[in-house]
Amino acid sequence: SDDYFMGRSLDVFISKLRKYLQHDPSVQIINHHGVGFSLRVNEKL
Repeated sequence: SDDYFMGRSLDVFISKLRKYLQHDPSVQIINHHGVGFSLRVNEKL
């Protein structure tokens, strides 16, 4: 039961973070199924 709430808390956090970062197309949060998340920042040179 604790794992469920911890997982949901992470889902809510990632959702809010994605919403906050949605206006910057150079930043992406990528879900790696069964592994976790990664943050990708594409910089223009």
